[in-house]
Amino acid sequence: MATRYDVVVVGSGFGGSITALRLAQAGKSVAVLERGRRYAPGQFPRDVTRADEVFWRQPSRPQAKGLFDVRFLSGIGTVTASGVGGGSLIYANVHVRPDPIVFDHPRWPKGFTREALEPYYDKVARELDVAPFPASIPLRKRDLFQQAAGRMGRPTFDPTEAVSWTRPSAPGRKVCQLCAECEFGCQHGAKNTLDLTYLARAEALGATVWPGLSVSHVQRVAGGYRVHYQDLATGAKASVEGARVVLSAGALGTVEILLRSRDRARTLPLLSDRLGHGYSGNGDFLGSLQGSREEILPWVGPDVATVMKFFDQAPRFTMVTATFNKPATTVLAGMGQPKLGLLGGIAAPLWTKLGPLVHTAFAKGLFNKPLSNAVDPARSSNLFAIGQDNANGRMGLKGDHLDVEWDYAGENAELVARMTGAMRELASQYGGTFAPLVTWELFRKPFTVHSLGGAHVAESPERGVVSPQGEVFNYPGLFVADGSVIPTSIGFHPVMTISAVSERIAEAVAHGF
Repeated sequence: MATRYDVVVVGSGFGGSITALRLAQAGKSVAVLERGRRYAPGQFPRDVTRADEVFWRQPSRPQAKGLFDVRFLSGIGTVTASGVGGGSLIYANVHVRPDPIVFDHPRWPKGFTREALEPYYDKVARELDVAPFPASIPLRKRDLFQQAAGRMGRPTFDPTEAVSWTRPSAPGRKVCQLCAECEFGCQHGAKNTLDLTYLARAEALGATVWPGLSVSHVQRVAGGYRVHYQDLATGAKASVEGARVVLSAGALGTVEILLRSRDRARTLPLLSDRLGHGYSGNGDFLGSLQGSREEILPWVGPDVATVMKFFDQAPRFTMVTATFNKPATTVLAGMGQPKLGLLGGIAAPLWTKLGPLVHTAFAKGLFNKPLSNAVDPARSSNLFAIGQDNANGRMGLKGDHLDVEWDYAGENAELVARMTGAMRELASQYGGTFAPLVTWELFRKPFTVHSLGGAHVAESPERGVVSPQGEVFNYPGLFVADGSVIPTSIGFHPVMTISAVSERIAEAVAHGF
């Protein structure tokens, strides 16, 4: 690695890959630092007993360098990805342009509207070649979901997805195999993930990606910034400088780096006091449908094909059937649908201790077969709601690691009630039963795959951390481009908006030279 670049990008998810391409197109030297490894189609982990290949590092398991970073934080559970391509490796490929009302919230600065972002949404759509699942391909789970929505009087739409449906996008890649493994890493190269799109184009223009490097903090130096990192293979610590630095490590990673820079290393002491405020889990809520009168066959098709809208009144949300392959569906169905009633949340004190326990349980094979065969997995499905939570989580450091404090259940009780009511109604349309995810019953903590906020875009440092151009207040040349800048929940799959905002910020970074 060279000692200095025009631009150093931290993270290779949507914000990082977009920035890398746009700055490489502008003729700048670009280095991308990524903590995870590079995966090619066919290399994603499938043996869950090899837990160190499935899960990312924890304080108690630093040698684990797998694909999924699962954290049991004080107020919420989170799942993110670790690898070249970031969250695109394990997301459901869904790209939605949200309703304009999402941007009416006062936390959004002036100029951030659905209309203003439209050109950037268009850019993302072109780069990722998004298209809805073809209506011409028979898909039982889509049809049953749409029929149920019709009986409920709810509108649906088939979202565009970054998937090659009918023709491979490149030699050596296949079209979608309808195997419902989108969120486990596509073994067939049918997903238009960032490593195969934005980032590949950036590398072709001279950008360099450095996997296996974990960034600790950022320091201001003459002519730019120094990024401090550790090589996870050797343990060696080093640094690299950039005239511009763009933090794109995701809401959790970026905020942790900034907090450590301000409060531990004290290399960025002028960061806004709003840093860490306003975390959102995008209202993610999981439940299950079991005992459908008809076979759903959830493992046939993409993970998500149709979205149902509940945006007629607040608290607003959308809902999908989030489906997985047959082995995963069978295990989940075998967990049954425990309902604890007044005892709900009884296990809450154990929540933050679950990380090592889950790792051990996977390694011992406790999750590679169902606990019970009483439920027909073909007649079951996961239900996934995405809502407008109050985005009131507080991110901070506990020791040297990020934590999120949030009374989610108390502060978002109305949203949870509306989502669970809709799930219960949907299950009844199938002739089946509904229950929330077992972890909600036991701990009253939600799980999210859509962490947002903590370094909000705003018009002043009194209201957020970065300017409308993504530049960190008080630190010219230091930018943030990822989900951490999003100041509210979205209530739809958020990646299209994260990407559009990142395109806008990348434009500002390029114009700043």
